[in-house]
Amino acid sequence: QISWTPLLVLGYLFYLLLGAMVFQLLEKQAETHFRDQFQLEKLKFLQNYTCLDRQALEQFVQVLMEAWEKGVNPEGNSTNPSNWDFSNSFFFAGTVVTTIGYGNLSPSTVAGQIFCVFYALFGVPLNLAFLNQLGKALNAHLLTLERWVQKPGRAQVQCQFTILAIFLTTGTLLFLVFPPLVFSYVEGWSYGEGFYFTFITLSTIGFGDYVVGTNPNKHYIPVYRSLTAIWIVFGLAWLALVFNVGADLMERYLQLKWHKSDLSLAEGDTTKLEDEPEQPRIHIPS
Repeated sequence: QISWTPLLVLGYLFYLLLGAMVFQLLEKQAETHFRDQFQLEKLKFLQNYTCLDRQALEQFVQVLMEAWEKGVNPEGNSTNPSNWDFSNSFFFAGTVVTTIGYGNLSPSTVAGQIFCVFYALFGVPLNLAFLNQLGKALNAHLLTLERWVQKPGRAQVQCQFTILAIFLTTGTLLFLVFPPLVFSYVEGWSYGEGFYFTFITLSTIGFGDYVVGTNPNKHYIPVYRSLTAIWIVFGLAWLALVFNVGADLMERYLQLKWHKSDLSLAEGDTTKLEDEPEQPRIHIPS
């Protein structure tokens, strides 16, 4: 039986190529515009402040970039809240073990970097085991709900479809629809930006362009980022189950289509053999 793996590999490569072309089409022109705008602003700044030369300005821009890479927001002043208080450190630890890795904050000391390596080395498997157990618990609740929904005379497929619909609807509301409302209110984002942050976080993509609790002009409650980290953990478990269900359905669909094509080819070969007269067998001596 011919394997459908090459078809999956080709589809995967095609999907990557398609994404590359679309992202280039959508983002390259905007990037060029922002780059030209930034250069224009630097020229205006030099014209307004003639005591500075271009080299001094470039050095100052470099200082700003290094500050941002170290997790220090250039906006505001030295009274900005620390990125390494307990709440923020708890949130950072969660982004390490869940492999989200926003990239807006990272250890700057050698000791912190070495500890981060070993912390992730043991923390990532621990997080996977925890999410696995959490997924099993969700599955157990789904089975309980299925037994409760299933009634005499009702088809099993109909019950499974109902349970899947309840699971997807409830999880979507709890982890994808309602949280952006909270983030929009607290962070001042639009709902679209909040939804974008929510999905990028729970899918562990973690670009780092939107991160909660980083605006120096806002006053956050101390447990805000810790509560966000707890929401992330349960959201990861739910979205991982959704991805697993989607991957399983896609795999079954591809196998079914490939199996049907194999059956049709086999039936065609059988018909062809039946139509052809039997050829005399030739014995070739050794």
